Amino acid sequence: MDIRTIQYFLEVARECNITRAAENLHMAQPPLSRQMHQLEEELGVELFDRSKKRLKLTEEGELLKRRGEEIVALMEKAREEVGDLKNGISGTLYIGTVEGRGPQLLSQWISAFHREYPHVHYELWNGSTDDVVERMQKGLLDLALIAEPFDHERLAYCDVETTPWVAMIPSDHPLAKAEGNTVPLQSLFTETLILPSRKSRVREIESWFVGYEGKLNIVCEMSSFLNARELTRQGVGIAIFPKVDDQYTPAGIVEKEIVDPVKTVEYKLVWDSQKELTMLARRFVEQVKQCLQA
Repeated sequence: MDIRTIQYFLEVARECNITRAAENLHMAQPPLSRQMHQLEEELGVELFDRSKKRLKLTEEGELLKRRGEEIVALMEKAREEVGDLKNGISGTLYIGTVEGRGPQLLSQWISAFHREYPHVHYELWNGSTDDVVERMQKGLLDLALIAEPFDHERLAYCDVETTPWVAMIPSDHPLAKAEGNTVPLQSLFTETLILPSRKSRVREIESWFVGYEGKLNIVCEMSSFLNARELTRQGVGIAIFPKVDDQYTPAGIVEKEIVDPVKTVEYKLVWDSQKELTMLARRFVEQVKQCLQA
């Protein structure tokens, strides 16, 4: 099984039709069909359910499709890295980030880096810390901006910042109308809550209320800060998320820092400690460290 065969398989998997896939690949249908049969013989499994007019991937086919897409992405990444060595500081940086403060910090770093290295291209990917770390461990990201907790043995990192947790409260709620810019943690226990979807984060927030009688009323979990803010604006519940310093709170929401006790989250720029960083990624890390020291 070589890279070309994988690319042929992915095209057939996308189209679920040998004829269209062959047309896209600019080849005749019979050779492509033979390639797929030979691939199945090599692997000892059926990749397609051919019982109907339209091809359908089997469970084994779905698995090969996922792995094949990762392999092709890694091949493209390797090709670009080799080009970086030849052509100097250019090429593509693959960076993942969580929401919250992630997009703001990353945009500042990229802006500074772009001024110095204008020929660099960026591929950005957004998700929860767990999603981003998984993608990095597959070799699909060079760097990532994530939040604690994470595996310190597998990932190297530099500290970025510590950010307070806030409660986003519908403006007609009594807690929103109370004086001050803070809200006591205990006052949130009986409220309907919207939380980040990361399971370790949900467990962390639940641990804040250990000793309280009863159970948290969690109406929704999601990774998107913007979606959580919109649900809050619609009165679905109170969202607990890391503070975003965008100096913009839409009408219908009051944002207050959680106190008694104060709760914080730590952001880190991370990379895979078991793999060597590309020259481009190393330069970016150096630039970030300079920005953080400024």
